[in-house]
Amino acid sequence: MSDLRITEAFLYMDYLRMSECIQISFAVCRIGIYTCFRALCCKGPPPARPEYDLVCIGLTGSGKTSLLSKLCSESPENVVSTTGFSIKAVPFQNAILNVKELGGADNIRKYWSRYYQGSQGVIFVLDSASSEDDLETARNELHSALQHPQLCTLPFLILANHQDKPAARSVQEVKKYFELEPLARGKRWILQPCSLDNMDTLKDSFSQLINLLEEKDQEAVRM
Repeated sequence: MSDLRITEAFLYMDYLRMSECIQISFAVCRIGIYTCFRALCCKGPPPARPEYDLVCIGLTGSGKTSLLSKLCSESPENVVSTTGFSIKAVPFQNAILNVKELGGADNIRKYWSRYYQGSQGVIFVLDSASSEDDLETARNELHSALQHPQLCTLPFLILANHQDKPAARSVQEVKKYFELEPLARGKRWILQPCSLDNMDTLKDSFSQLINLLEEKDQEAVRM
């Protein structure tokens, strides 16, 4: 074979190797682009958020409806005090709380226990600026709920509402007056101040409640 043909053969082999490298490079690029496209544009649905069924209780005027409506981004003009019961789905980043709010009038409170079944947690709202008589009534109702067979093992979020009012009691005053330390010892409960003008504190309170609900779920799984 002449030197010219040998040279042409080597050049042809180099051409084939170069073509193969180019094809491989294009294939790798296509795979990379496709992977990026899927990552950016073809994400699957986000994981479902857990849902928890809660009961919300408290005297008339404690602000239950207003707080829940605010969390649901509802217009304050449409807020009407609950006379019987209402249910709201309150969305959070890591959970959805299906809250059954019960009216707090004298003639309704005696029926509260009929709506406790199936609850996974309790929200108790009290007016921290109320009269001594109303505060005493709220204390009795909270004590009754904490000791009720269907609620006594559940996480409690106790909200000392209307902290923006001049007559509002502090959290420490509420804790002492309601005798929470001895009564709720060994239970899962949170006592937090709140008002409609401080949504960050309110949302943080509910985040703490969600943490308690998740902990209770995990304990149930371990058992």
